[in-house]
Amino acid sequence: MKTHVTKPADFTRKWYLVDADGVTLGRLAVVIADTLRGKNKVNFSPAVDCGDYVVVINTDKIAVTGNKMLAKKYYNYSGFPGGMRDLTLEEMMARDSRKVVHAAVKGMLPKNRLAADIIAKMKLFPGSEHDHTAQKPEVLKIQG
Repeated sequence: MKTHVTKPADFTRKWYLVDADGVTLGRLAVVIADTLRGKNKVNFSPAVDCGDYVVVINTDKIAVTGNKMLAKKYYNYSGFPGGMRDLTLEEMMARDSRKVVHAAVKGMLPKNRLAADIIAKMKLFPGSEHDHTAQKPEVLKIQG
């Protein structure tokens, strides 16, 4: 018996729509990361980008548990002395809620050359309107 090697021609990409309204950030990021990588497919291969496209709407209405809005920090360091900046989750949500979801999903992807191609298939929108109605995305339900 021969080992099956997945090639990009072996699969078709689908489009999924995720509504982030009231969904916990971590649960949302896990489902998106798994769909982007293609872990829900039978012919999944970790060395091939075989995932689907994900459109996320209502990123400004995500939920977090506990005191994370004030306690969770996002750090940015310029490389110069005194160049460390930090923002709380509340400040990041006020600036751009898409960056919060992007950072959560990116942290769950592998740290390799495929990560940039995988994360590029995620489309984020702060409101309920999106630009991908022509692709006819299927609704992906997330619990929690």
